[in-house]
Amino acid sequence: MAFSFFQKIGRAIAGRSRVDDDTLDAIEEALVESDMGVDTTLKVIDALEERVSKDKYMSQDELRGMLRDEIAALIPPSGPFVPTSTPFIVLVVGVNGVGKTTTIGKLAYYFKSQGKKVLLGAADTFRAAAVDQLDIWASRAGVDIIKQQMGSDPAAVAYDTAKAAVARGADVVLIDTAGRLHNRVDLMNELTKIRNSVRKVVPDGPHEVLLILDASTGQNAFAQAKEFARATDISGLVVTKLDGTAKGGVVVGVSDQFGIPVRFIGVGEKIEDIKPFDKDSFVAALFNPEDI
Repeated sequence: MAFSFFQKIGRAIAGRSRVDDDTLDAIEEALVESDMGVDTTLKVIDALEERVSKDKYMSQDELRGMLRDEIAALIPPSGPFVPTSTPFIVLVVGVNGVGKTTTIGKLAYYFKSQGKKVLLGAADTFRAAAVDQLDIWASRAGVDIIKQQMGSDPAAVAYDTAKAAVARGADVVLIDTAGRLHNRVDLMNELTKIRNSVRKVVPDGPHEVLLILDASTGQNAFAQAKEFARATDISGLVVTKLDGTAKGGVVVGVSDQFGIPVRFIGVGEKIEDIKPFDKDSFVAALFNPEDI
């Protein structure tokens, strides 16, 4: 069983009343093991070194509080996006296997629960069964979906979705896209075509581009964020499979390294298991034995 972030930090500072090099080394190891990333971890350690240079003697609670403050300072202003126009079009991107389709279903349910009229667009026509899977989630969430056959032009699906959104008065539109990696140049270029198709109908769309990342993939999440940030304008992150704090560091590291706000976190398999990201609550949970 993986140790939670809380347990790792607790073990790092247990029994220490003096913040010395050994203490900082133990904290650094705990942060790296929690997938915070080397660059972000070093920022935290440097900040701690500066703050304790005047007073090396402090209680464990004081040290834990100092560490909590430094981590919180690294996370950019985050939280769920607020639809500011109608229709508010969201393009959802990410590699296969990160929970992209599941996340779209959860987001559809979340916004519908807020009284929004939600429409899904099945523009992942590349992967077998992707349209069928999104159709199932649309049914579970009780929302409409625009779809075509597998192999159809994704940009055409996005265009039809935008047209339908305007005609039906949809509030929030979630458009699925094919899972892709940076070495698939054709699929990366497809994102531009999808965006341009949306803008033929809604000139200022898409209003949000969400990158879905899987917390359990650790350092792979950093590589994915790097490549997608190169290929398109990512405006927000959704971190999935974050049903505990063992890998919570990846949220801190990715948002810090790329300056992209975290919008939501996925915390389970049920349709309601998605939470708007709240930085203060998240950081507090990292230092609390209870799961997020």
